[in-house]
Amino acid sequence: MGDIRKALKEGAMHVGAGGSAGFVEVCIMHPLDLVKTRLQLQQTRVAVGSHSDPHYYTGLVDCMKKMYRYEGVTSFWKGIVPPILAETPKRAVKFATFEQYKKLFTFGETATPLTFSLAGLAAGLTEGLLINPFEVVKVTLQSNKELAKQMPSTWAVTSQIVRDNGMGSKGLFKGLTATFGRNGVFNMVYFGFYHSVKNIVPESKDPILEFSRKFAIGFASGILGSLANIPFDVAKSRIQGPQPTPGIVKYSSTSGTILLVYREEGFRALYKGLLPKVLRLGPGGAIMLVLYDYVFNLLKVTFD
Repeated sequence: MGDIRKALKEGAMHVGAGGSAGFVEVCIMHPLDLVKTRLQLQQTRVAVGSHSDPHYYTGLVDCMKKMYRYEGVTSFWKGIVPPILAETPKRAVKFATFEQYKKLFTFGETATPLTFSLAGLAAGLTEGLLINPFEVVKVTLQSNKELAKQMPSTWAVTSQIVRDNGMGSKGLFKGLTATFGRNGVFNMVYFGFYHSVKNIVPESKDPILEFSRKFAIGFASGILGSLANIPFDVAKSRIQGPQPTPGIVKYSSTSGTILLVYREEGFRALYKGLLPKVLRLGPGGAIMLVLYDYVFNLLKVTFD
């Protein structure tokens, strides 16, 4: 009974720490996620006057300028309600399941880099299943280029998706395979690199140096994870977002979408939105891992 209570208490602390870290990260970094999605949804085109088109973006800065000018400052937080609703359980599930999967994939006396990577992959797949409906709603909201005050509500968009396409693979679970690829690959690299390197780089007794050590490793983990998974992220945005021609499904399967984007737009198109993604998940990944560690340790001291 004592072991069960201890396991439940530890699980609750992982949930609390992961949820807190996720909530803070999404509130700070959401504007970059929005810009990333806009760039990924945009098909490559070269047309006369396209640079002056308020809905065509040449890059990160151009996108932010045009959004501010034509949609207002609040537009940078379009679609934030679904991630806020999802982030606490999402991060809680990710960190809590990572700890459980870590035990499952520890084949010897101690955890190895393979242990961390496999546990991260499994945690990412679990996370992907949980968040996919929220992602479909979020991408739909983020693709809307109307003024923020003219935007439909999150509930209205969700109801419309369910009414038109149901709950399955054409509705709230559209693009699930791409979400699995994006989250699975990212977390495999993210957790695998962070925990492997953290165990190699010596800890510091100086609080500032120790914070810097964890932040730097978390920053690098977020960047490497972003580089590894962005083709899946592009595919996910194309599948879950509005199709180029209304009524005609151009992007459906993950592998088919990746190949189609490559054939029609070139290799670079598979890395659309990389800069805002790296700017978000580099510091965002660091914020999340460092905050998770500190909140978990605080809860441990408080409740042990």
